[in-house]
Amino acid sequence: MALKDIKIGKTIDEIKEGDSLTVTEIFELRDILLYLGLTNDDNPLYLQYDYSQLTKYKQPVVPPVLVMGILTSNVSKYLPGPGSNVVDLSVNIVEPIYHHMTVTFDFVVKRIDERRGLVTIYVEGMILSGERLVEAELIVEAPEKMELPQTEALVIPQEIGE
Repeated sequence: MALKDIKIGKTIDEIKEGDSLTVTEIFELRDILLYLGLTNDDNPLYLQYDYSQLTKYKQPVVPPVLVMGILTSNVSKYLPGPGSNVVDLSVNIVEPIYHHMTVTFDFVVKRIDERRGLVTIYVEGMILSGERLVEAELIVEAPEKMELPQTEALVIPQEIGE
């Protein structure tokens, strides 16, 4: 991708309190298996039906870090968008999220600190019945306003001595 084709998200002066985003995610088994494979996490609570039936959950649950990934990726993609950076994340899993659940996440900009370039985003994750499963707060550095050079390709400098 050429540098000129990179799209940058909303800068601090383009974001407003109350800006929002709604995203619906289905936590499919393939997503959970990808997470477990990437992290080498072998917690039986996330995958083993026999084991999980003996717990208070009665079925496998979605790993909390997978939920966090959904939250941070939507910040990176949409609000504020590309070029943003999550600097703090607080997540409360209010109720367990089970495999194959459909969860709707509502993101709302609650505070803007223009001096520090930070945006505070509150997130609620709910199922169709309205039951709240997740509450989160993300503090995000908004993308910087910049003029990207109109070059055809990014030039990567060679290491000295090669």
